[in-house]
Order: sequence, then structure tokens, then C-alpha cells
Amino acid sequence: MKKLVTYAAFFAALSYASPAFGELKIGGDASVRARSETYDVAHSKSDELYWQYRVRLNAAADLGDGYIFKAQITNEAPNVKDGSVALGGGGGWQRVGYGNTELYTLGVSQAYFGRFYGDSHYLIGRLPLNSTNNPILDLTLYPKNPLDIPTTTYNNDRLYGANYGTKIGKGDLNLVVGVFDNVSANDASGSGNGILNDGYALLLSYKTTIGNVTIEPEVLTAITKFDSITQQTFSTTSSSYGKPWHQGIRPVTFGGNVSVPAGDLKLGFSGLYTIGNGTTPSSTAIYGANANANVDYTGYLLRVKAEYGPFLAWYDHSVTTDKSTSTTQKYTNNFVWAQYQFKVYSSAKGTLTVQPTIRYLTTRDDVTPANDSNRLRSELWATVTF
Repeated sequence: MKKLVTYAAFFAALSYASPAFGELKIGGDASVRARSETYDVAHSKSDELYWQYRVRLNAAADLGDGYIFKAQITNEAPNVKDGSVALGGGGGWQRVGYGNTELYTLGVSQAYFGRFYGDSHYLIGRLPLNSTNNPILDLTLYPKNPLDIPTTTYNNDRLYGANYGTKIGKGDLNLVVGVFDNVSANDASGSGNGILNDGYALLLSYKTTIGNVTIEPEVLTAITKFDSITQQTFSTTSSSYGKPWHQGIRPVTFGGNVSVPAGDLKLGFSGLYTIGNGTTPSSTAIYGANANANVDYTGYLLRVKAEYGPFLAWYDHSVTTDKSTSTTQKYTNNFVWAQYQFKVYSSAKGTLTVQPTIRYLTTRDDVTPANDSNRLRSELWATVTF
């Protein structure tokens, strides 16, 4: 809390600085939620009720002549740890009281600057991704089970890199080049062969409108070999993200998003396909038992989304087929998110909302059905924005 007050005081002092330093606007949100969580893994069930909170402080500066700076301060720790097992949390949330280790650590989650001019712009720094509404990163980074917004939850929905956007024809072209990991496949002492050999990727999209339909084709491809291809695994008491599945390869994901208004109803559709193949580099020091491993998998993700006033829901379906070994593995996942937002109070200075939310995930391993699982999260959020 002391650190939170320090950050708030720092931002407040800057906001009253001389106009020569640019106009700085301060805002943010604070949330609390109760979560009831039920697991069924290999016919072993567990359930729990726990409490979480989250604080996010946002700063935005207009430097004049189109130059801007933005930052977000929040909790970067993914969740409370119990040894090597991750429990709850993620996305800036903190679980209350587990193991008497509660500590809310604030850090710079986003920090970027750039310029908007005419029909173009550029941004550099730790950029927001909007991955909750665009699952292309989830399918690329978590191909075995890309559901329940893992990029938002466990990667904090940001990426260090650069963004360039410009208007072409009737649409907007956006290009993002980012650093997904900082692990060099080759890094022999004194050789210099680790330079520019970390995990770089490129995301290219083009959004345009035809009539009242908005379409956005996109492609996300690795420029250098990734070391960030991960999986989700579940136990009867916890969830753990980020364990190695396939590493050191160049996946490519492509597809698109479509938005269709239907009166007061907004419909959204996403279809994405990912391909990963190659051979993991030979460095046992970096990749351990995965060194020299064959990689050959494909997967797809389909999303149907509906928004009607305060109600929002979507359904995701993903299937990934892994032919990296002599036994073909197939993973089928389904997910439903549904929420209803009650606006308790609203003014020019801020809002207070209450939001019941349901998140239901099922995973299926066609080769080993004993690994099948389902997870139900029933949540109640209360959020104040300012």
C-alpha cells in the first residue's frame, strides 16, 4: 500500500507540473472480486472460494505536435506461488491471504511513446495487445490449450516492441514487431552468435469496413525461433501456465476477425489457424530433454461473440493435432465466457460497476482420456474507475 501511495503521489505531482512538461492525465481502476472455482480432473474434484483485488493506474501525456506518452502501473506478478505451483491471480489480480504471503507489488506493466500524425502513427515501448478481444496470440503462445485468455492473464496483455500504423485505401494497416523471449538458441562465449537470436515475432493486420461489416485479416509469425510455446496444465487444486511444450521453433498463425452489427446486438466471429514445425536446437543447456526434438503440430481456434447492452458472451472452440512423435496427439478444448455488467453509479469523474461472470473450460486429450478436465469459475466483480 505504501508503494501504491508513492506512485499516486508521483503522478499527482506530475499532473500539476508546468505546461512546458506537457499535459498529463491520470486515471485508472480498482477492482475486487469473489471467485468460486471448481475443478474436475481425471474424475477427481475440488472446489474453493477465494477473494482477489486489482489496482491499475494509467498515465497519459500529450506532448504536443502529435507526440504522446502512456503508461500503466499494476501488479506484474502472475499469482501467488506455492513452490512451483501457481494458484489464482494473473492479469494484475492478487489473491487474498494465501499462505500468509500476500504482497501486492506494483510495477510498470506498460510504458510507450510515439507520434500520431495525419493518417499514420508509430509507438515504441511496452505496448498493450488487446489480446482478450483478439485470440491470435493465445493460439500462437498456448497452442495446446489457447482458451480462457491466457495472454491477458499470464502475459499481462503487453509486449515489448514497436508498432506502425497507416491508412491504406478504406482500411487501417497495423504492424507490430516484438520481443517474445530473451533466450538465444546459440550463445557461445566470445562468439557473438547470440546477437539478434532471441524470440522476435511480427503481427500484421488490416482492418476495413465493407458496408456495415468490419473485417480484419491478420497473420502472426515468428521472425526467429521461439522459446515461448507453452501449455496449460491443471490439477485438482490449481492451474499452472507456462510449462514447456514445444520450444525453439518458428510458428505462424493466420486468420481473421469479423464484426457484424444486428440492431442493438453486436456479433463477432474469429477463425485462426496455427502451424508449428521444425527441430528444436541442440543446446541441452537451454532446452534440456527437448533439445533436438522434432516439432510438427497444427491447430485452429473458432470464436463466436455476442454483445447486447450490458451483456457480453463468447464461445471458443479449439483443436490442436500434434504429430511430433510416433503417436499423434489431439487436444480439443471448449470455453464459455458470459458476463452482465450493472452500472451502479456514473459521473464525469468515474463509475462504479458490479459484474457477475461465468467462465467454463473443458479440455480433452483424445489419446489419454484420463487427462480430460473441466473448470468452472463463477465470479462477482466490483470495479470503480476514476
